[in-house]
Amino acid sequence: MREKAFFLALLGINTLILVLQIKGLSISYNEAKILYGDSSLLRSIINLSLNLFGHNDYALRLPMILLHLVSVFLLYAISRYYVTRENDRLWIILIYVLLPGVTSAALIVDNAGLVIASLFLFTYTYLRFDKYALGLLPFLLIVDPAFAYLFFAVALYGIYRKNYLFISLGILLLIISLRLYGIHVGGLPESRFLDALGVYAAIFSPIVFLYLFYVLYRRFFAKEWDLIWMIASSAFLISLLLSFRQKVEVQTFAPFLLLALPLAAQTFLYTYRIRLREFRIRYRILFYSAFLILILNVMAVFFNQWFYRFISKPTHHFSYPMHVAKELSSVLHQDHIKCIDAGDEKLQLRLRFYGITQCQSYRLEKKLTHEGKKVTISYKNIPVYKTYVTKINK
Repeated sequence: MREKAFFLALLGINTLILVLQIKGLSISYNEAKILYGDSSLLRSIINLSLNLFGHNDYALRLPMILLHLVSVFLLYAISRYYVTRENDRLWIILIYVLLPGVTSAALIVDNAGLVIASLFLFTYTYLRFDKYALGLLPFLLIVDPAFAYLFFAVALYGIYRKNYLFISLGILLLIISLRLYGIHVGGLPESRFLDALGVYAAIFSPIVFLYLFYVLYRRFFAKEWDLIWMIASSAFLISLLLSFRQKVEVQTFAPFLLLALPLAAQTFLYTYRIRLREFRIRYRILFYSAFLILILNVMAVFFNQWFYRFISKPTHHFSYPMHVAKELSSVLHQDHIKCIDAGDEKLQLRLRFYGITQCQSYRLEKKLTHEGKKVTISYKNIPVYKTYVTKINK
């Protein structure tokens, strides 16, 4: 009972922190493309939230936070099959919510949050009901093209276990997915391998990523090839193979590697507890070092606006694509400007979310004109964006 109370408290604190972060974020160009682009399941979910709770940033990001909470509950349930102690499951959840990539997926409107929740749902259903979980696979076709890697892993696992149901369903859904969405493989060798590893390290933090890789590698030679290992390792290996010839969207593959967290916890706790107390010190150092880096990473995300003080060019800030638009639209509304020519396709689409449409009555200029009004957007008293609003006389 005490562990469940700690779990709910951890979840509540995590949710509160995420909600507090929304105020400092603007809609990004990629988020706006999802909202105003082609029809998709995620777009339908976001539009439903906006219709129910109003056209604002909180309604925009509420579905992502809810998907994050669902994934946490599912991971907590999945962990039961790999660790026996309740407090061990709490540590898995704590590490999970501190991962930089998970924090981003919980706030940014992107298919990653939907993929993680759906993947965890399939995993829990498989661990609980075995082959009956395969009934969920056809529904995952409409969630995201990335589930082609899941179908591939299911087929591969079926071949390994000589299970014809897994083989036939995995191959069938893989073919359907490739016909519906396709997959880009090509280009000349570009040496993107190290870039891919760097992005993985940024998403998981360096120590956690290295340990996840170690666990997948160790279980390969130990032939501990369950379906969860097959999903995580096959997606990871495919991403590395593709990185030799092209730039890889690591964010597409990272959700599958998250499934290795319970495996890593099981391996770490087993190797830690079979040793005498005096021989556990290096494992404690490894754990606390990883935990400290996770804390620092999360603080960097939550207090990102302070970093503008140390960056010469604000556009180099990692969160700059999610800044400025909301503040700029607020200034325009104060001047009773409802439409403007932003002179930038990306900024124009972002302003649309805040009620600023495109027209030729006003224009944003980089240089001061005779009738221009200077607008400066600052964070923590550091100017990060300057423009001039000019009225166009016709």
